[in-house]
Amino acid sequence: MLFLCTGNSARSILAEALLNHLGAGRFEASSAGSQPRGAVHPLALETLKRHGLVAEGFRSKSWDEFAAPGAPAFDHIITVCDNAAQEACPLWPGRPATAHWSIPDPAAVSGPGADAAFESVYRDLESRIRALVAS
Repeated sequence: MLFLCTGNSARSILAEALLNHLGAGRFEASSAGSQPRGAVHPLALETLKRHGLVAEGFRSKSWDEFAAPGAPAFDHIITVCDNAAQEACPLWPGRPATAHWSIPDPAAVSGPGADAAFESVYRDLESRIRALVAS
């Protein structure tokens, strides 16, 4: 499963970590962005740590990495932001099924509400991913 967002710094990273954790080996998740920011948002990593998930090894990367010859084929691709859902995606190897989850961008929130924004997005993604792995 590939989770896509524009910046690949928050939502798609959280989704990748959650599916790899909750999927318990039944799923393999990756994430990417159409215009990667180049770094994972520190609050995304703090949120993962706070919930006892692995928070190391993540990087903000382009979706081109997964559309190149020799890239792994995905069964499913889920966009987690409205911007990425409206962009023209590359042709993915294997023609995976696609879906869109409209999740607000916690990285757009600054100041005292930022932690709460990341927590809210984490809980939303956790709920969706728990339902996914249960099916």
